[in-house]
Amino acid sequence: MSPKENMPGAPRQGRDRYNRYTMLKDFKAFVMRGNVLDLAVAVVVGGAFGKIVTSFVDDVLMPPLGLLLGHVDFRDKFIDLSGQHPATLAQAESMGAAVLRYGVFINAIVTFLIVAFAIFLVLRSVKRFLPTPPAPDARECPFCLSLIPLRATRCRHCGSEVAPA
Repeated sequence: MSPKENMPGAPRQGRDRYNRYTMLKDFKAFVMRGNVLDLAVAVVVGGAFGKIVTSFVDDVLMPPLGLLLGHVDFRDKFIDLSGQHPATLAQAESMGAAVLRYGVFINAIVTFLIVAFAIFLVLRSVKRFLPTPPAPDARECPFCLSLIPLRATRCRHCGSEVAPA
């Protein structure tokens, strides 16, 4: 090699190709690991589930609830902050008036509660299939707080007598 090729910043064509190849190979190995693929599937399914729940809340759950509460459409509920007193939310938006859209917020809260409950049910059902944790085989000494076997009558660290568990 000539002295110019050993200088910092000099091109190393063979090594650059090797680095790019190993980087792509490492990236492929990272992407193909089970955790990353599971996460990608979970994101896609979660997004679709979120759309289904939003549609359920907006189109199925809230209209009958609004009917029971006296023909109320929660999406159109708002508080005018501008002092212009628009009659509808669409009119307030066309005027550019500042409003608090609390009806949309109520829909979002109901959507969140449904998603949280669905996740709770999934986790609860998965928990049934997980193995139960083993019973503890040690306890703390009440005097020095070191771990001692459950059936011990004397702490091996401080020598205190302890009642067997």
